[in-house]
Amino acid sequence: MRVIIVDDEPLARAVLREHLGLHPDVEIVGECANGFEAVKAIAELAPDLVFLDIQMPKLDGFEVVELAGAKAHYVFVTAYDQFALRAFDVHALDYLLKPFTRERLAQALAHARERLAAPATEGEAAMRALVSDARARHQPIERVLIRDGARVQVIPVARIDYIEAQDDYVAICSEGRQWLKNQRMAELESQLDPQAFLRVHRSYIVNLGTIARIEPTGKDGHCAVLKSGARIPISRSGYQKVRDLMR
Repeated sequence: MRVIIVDDEPLARAVLREHLGLHPDVEIVGECANGFEAVKAIAELAPDLVFLDIQMPKLDGFEVVELAGAKAHYVFVTAYDQFALRAFDVHALDYLLKPFTRERLAQALAHARERLAAPATEGEAAMRALVSDARARHQPIERVLIRDGARVQVIPVARIDYIEAQDDYVAICSEGRQWLKNQRMAELESQLDPQAFLRVHRSYIVNLGTIARIEPTGKDGHCAVLKSGARIPISRSGYQKVRDLMR
């Protein structure tokens, strides 16, 4: 098994490295100290298994999975019970609660060997489910993460003007720039604060704080004119939502 270790604490990486060294079928191909390094390493090194710390600065473990995608199996590592439960919820292959024993690590590796030996379609389906579930949040997100070539764009949701659906992608429009993210509109909508963002049209979500005014456009039609000058169409149902919110 080709393995990557991801943890912002050097001592934690050293302990995991030592324990993994007892297993002759494990090859450690990389170590990362933060989420950005992890996303890059997973793409370049194509490991079979990633031991991934959850609580890290810059990007947490769930955000790493969201960005890296279903390219590897993941064992989440955490010192907090609530994160362990979340790791279980997102169909992680396994999770290790710090401090863990050598026996518990051996059990996680046994799970990994079983999964790697399973039919490819079964493993791929499980990893896709993990990536989808990793995006889920129990509270509104504060930032949107976007792969931009080899880089990662981190966009605070407060700076988003509007979001537009484009086939299987969404276009995130912020401060005069636009980024494409491979995500469904409905999924992203469910992650945003409904008090700050409103789906005014089948293809548009608007940051309410960026609306300068609402203008009529022909018979029974309306559009939102944003402070940036952008004009966003509003459907009949969207207009009713706007009116209800204004009340």
